[in-house]
Amino acid sequence: MKSQQRETTPRQNQASLLVELVRNGRLVWRLLRDARVATATKLLIPGLVGAYLLWPVDLLPDVIPFLGQIDDLVLLALGAKLFIQLCPPEIVQQHRTDLADRASASRSAEVEGEVVDGEYRVIE
Repeated sequence: MKSQQRETTPRQNQASLLVELVRNGRLVWRLLRDARVATATKLLIPGLVGAYLLWPVDLLPDVIPFLGQIDDLVLLALGAKLFIQLCPPEIVQQHRTDLADRASASRSAEVEGEVVDGEYRVIE
């Protein structure tokens, strides 16, 4: 009997990776703005990643097509992941929950097709 497991295609893997990068980006942005996260944590990893991105010397020069940008993207992803791990877990979980709630509310609003009914009049 065949297994009922769904196999993922490379395209689905790329899409899920992109979704994860966007989620982590939003989470990092919220954590950077949260006053409960220590200033040292906010400056350490994002500061080092920002300095590397602005520094003129690169591990892989940007003149090499595709590879030059990949090292920057990988560094951004790893920096975001490390920053999230260094933040207090309860604050990270709260922001993850808020982001998930916001996403599900947005999806349900699209499905329900909210309509705003109103009247208008022309004033000359």
